[in-house]
Amino acid sequence: MTVDEPLLRMDGISKRYGGVIALKDASIAIRAAAIHAVLGENGAGKSTLIKIMAGVTAPDEGRMVLDGKDISFSTPATANAAGIVSVFQELSLVPDLSVADNIVISNPPRRFGMIDRRAQRIMAEEALARAGASDIHPSSLVKDLPLSRRQMVEIAKALARKPRLMILDEATSALTKSDVEKVFNVLKRLRSDGLALVYISHRMHEIAELADDCTVFRNGRSIESYPAGTKTDKQVVELMIGREYKSVFPAKPGLRDRTTPILSCRGLSWGERLTDITFDVQPGEIIGIGGLDGQGQRELLLALFGVLRDVRGEVQVEGHSVRLNSPKEAKAAPISIALIPEDRKIEGLMLPMTVRENLSIAALGSVSRNGIIDKGEEATRIDALVKLLAIKAATLDMPVGSLSGGNQQKVVIAKWLLNRPRIILLNDPTRGIDVGTKQEIYQLLRQLAGSGVAIIYYSTDYDELIGCCDRVLVMYDGTIIRVLEGNDINERELIGSALNIASVAEGAAS
Repeated sequence: MTVDEPLLRMDGISKRYGGVIALKDASIAIRAAAIHAVLGENGAGKSTLIKIMAGVTAPDEGRMVLDGKDISFSTPATANAAGIVSVFQELSLVPDLSVADNIVISNPPRRFGMIDRRAQRIMAEEALARAGASDIHPSSLVKDLPLSRRQMVEIAKALARKPRLMILDEATSALTKSDVEKVFNVLKRLRSDGLALVYISHRMHEIAELADDCTVFRNGRSIESYPAGTKTDKQVVELMIGREYKSVFPAKPGLRDRTTPILSCRGLSWGERLTDITFDVQPGEIIGIGGLDGQGQRELLLALFGVLRDVRGEVQVEGHSVRLNSPKEAKAAPISIALIPEDRKIEGLMLPMTVRENLSIAALGSVSRNGIIDKGEEATRIDALVKLLAIKAATLDMPVGSLSGGNQQKVVIAKWLLNRPRIILLNDPTRGIDVGTKQEIYQLLRQLAGSGVAIIYYSTDYDELIGCCDRVLVMYDGTIIRVLEGNDINERELIGSALNIASVAEGAAS
């Protein structure tokens, strides 16, 4: 390999799954000591590209060149042996094993034919430190870690293999802000050490901060490669979606007359995680939940959906006190609450089952008569929602796990809309979703609000809170410290309130 030659080059790569073309004549060149961002909507071919790069699947056509020599990988192990490792959006950790076991699982150190536990722990500690996650104990069970910490273990696991090229697929989508900063520092250091990095993210500010080179994919084709910073965000998005880019967020309605709140919380508390949560939500209102990650936002949504036990305080629906002892009670009339969970693959979908089965499972009671499913009504309602959300699937009888991430998230949302909820709780619903699908979801939320549905929307993305929400409740240490409205819903006020350094004189929840 010469100095000017890329570490890895892929030319004319094509891949077909049955009648679906995942990649068509795609090309990319990855330099050593550089971060190469791969951009595109969900379903654009990015995941297929990196699966070929990582040895998960083989291309139908095309060639790969590593260090100036033609190569092909039959398995991920052969790609690992060549120095290519991956951190996929779908974590590959074994929940019931320790952090150390997971980090060295493919090649544990041995002594006298047995696993050398001391050496294993040292390797795990070194990998965690290299990943900026030395606070994670190697003996901790993965299942006891929150999602953000599991993602850090996944990165450490990849680094333990001492890669030359590392692929990161939405590697920061589950991370807290502080963890993201640590990962950025790690990636910049790895780049300085000569590592090549392939970085997939739908967060444009991450691309702007990290990337040296960019390649845009659309409909399975590589559209254009260019040096980072040479195109505006608007130009990049237009390359991704193949059409003129319009405003991301729909217009907010003007001030509405206050009516009887559809949902009221008074003094809601749970253990040490939630304290005296008090607020109202009007019909047709989109209420944002802000604050630094881990301040009780997720627990609040779980409490409202009846998941948590021993919740204190009062919840009212249209002025009537209700008990939320289970999700079954929460989703049933007259309460009619739906929860779009944080992790669509684990909490929202049954991946081996079909799209149709996933869509109908939450609403079987509402499309059944005397215990018998009305297939005609079920099909009519499913078809209407597939059209409403523009779910892209070759057939509704294909496994939902085979859909792109954005379409999987649409299925999760449609599944609950089939139940015709009056109140929708959303837990960071656009994590790992492309910009085009995000725009569709924002439009859908405003459309639902326009029909009278109340929406409570937790997001770690300040732009979403600013662009989507009529009011934002900022949480700190398990309580609401400020309510932002109108022009106060801006990044400065959100950050200041989240850090509890802004004035909270007007922060009494209404």
